[in-house]
Amino acid sequence: MRTVYLDVGPMAHLAGNGTLKGHSLSNPDELIYGPGMGIIVLDDTIEKIAPSAELQEEFGAATNKPEISSDLSVVSLHGNAVIPGLVDGHTHLLWAGDRSRELSWRHAGKSYKDISELGGGIQDTVRSTSKATDEQLLKLGYERMRSSLRSGTTHLETKSGYGLSTESELRLLRIASQLQSMNHLPSLDLTWLGAHDAPAGMNIKEYTEQILSEQLPSILEQGIARSADVFCEPGWFSLEQSEDILKSSRAGGLELRMHIDEFTDGGGGGLAAELKVASADHAHYTGHAARAEMESAGVNTGFLPGTPYAMGAQWPNFNESIENDFTWSIATDFNPNCKTISLPFLGSLLAQRCSVHPLAALIAATRNPSETTPHPSGKVHGRIQEGGVANFNVLNAPYWEAWCLQPSDTPFVSTCVNGKLIHH
Repeated sequence: MRTVYLDVGPMAHLAGNGTLKGHSLSNPDELIYGPGMGIIVLDDTIEKIAPSAELQEEFGAATNKPEISSDLSVVSLHGNAVIPGLVDGHTHLLWAGDRSRELSWRHAGKSYKDISELGGGIQDTVRSTSKATDEQLLKLGYERMRSSLRSGTTHLETKSGYGLSTESELRLLRIASQLQSMNHLPSLDLTWLGAHDAPAGMNIKEYTEQILSEQLPSILEQGIARSADVFCEPGWFSLEQSEDILKSSRAGGLELRMHIDEFTDGGGGGLAAELKVASADHAHYTGHAARAEMESAGVNTGFLPGTPYAMGAQWPNFNESIENDFTWSIATDFNPNCKTISLPFLGSLLAQRCSVHPLAALIAATRNPSETTPHPSGKVHGRIQEGGVANFNVLNAPYWEAWCLQPSDTPFVSTCVNGKLIHH
């Protein structure tokens, strides 16, 4: 099926190879087409980008009907701006339960560790998730992915981690793989996060031994996860334990990711650089020297602005990463304690509260994270370019900047995901 989109408004195509950093993040001349372009989509791939007038001459005027022949449709976007499909590089989709009461505990001065000791935190979610049926978890994951799509996300990385036993971690990855096969949803990149916390009745040292001897071999045999992740944080998995798990995971063929320095500078940035992981996320308190080491090692810094927003903390200095030419991205960190799955909301936080250029924020939610979480087709995504996956968003406005100016609702009238236009 070939679909021709005419009358495109300004198009933030973001085309090119690799990530962008520094002041190239805010260079519209090379990254944005003016109004009047058109896009040809063949099945799930962008076949051609050319002036709308040329395409209309070749294919005829828009009918805005489902099809004008069995294999051709011509549609007008009426001057609406277009941006790439958003890429959410860090989520926790599959879990059950509700931890809303923790908000009151935080207002009472309780720390993340205090809340865990009170019976909240990760262990609370693990208990609730264990009680949910496979069907319930599949439905929750589907609903969350639909919400994500409505907010313009066309690809997500998601993790296990709310099982904390071999059987339950395998279960969560198996359910996530069922979501992978569903039509008209964002595509998924799956990560094993067995090293999220220790299960009840076991300390971190004992659980690390179990992970290495039992859980990791089972994950490798299952063959669903593409990557491994570890919650490397003082009070959770130490630098040494994280290194052992990550090195063993790499030896088994898994790509590496990390949670680092969410609550304090625990040295996670240095380990991320040493291991050359794909993305080191949170990185809230990572020191400047470690950020520089990460950049030299080719490690992406995955900022998760929704987490400090939910926890009442200050945001990192995103512009410092721009000034120092560090590679970075943003992701929602959707989880029981940070229940936003909207990247446009995070774009609003950056552009309207943290003085980040809206184009830089957009690249951090598209092209840059696409480099650490590849599309399952193997085609380029996170940008609009010929030969890439046909993932893009049509805004409800004539300016591309509108993508991050409507945090209370979706800024998109429709989203093209894997070549299929979904109307919101």
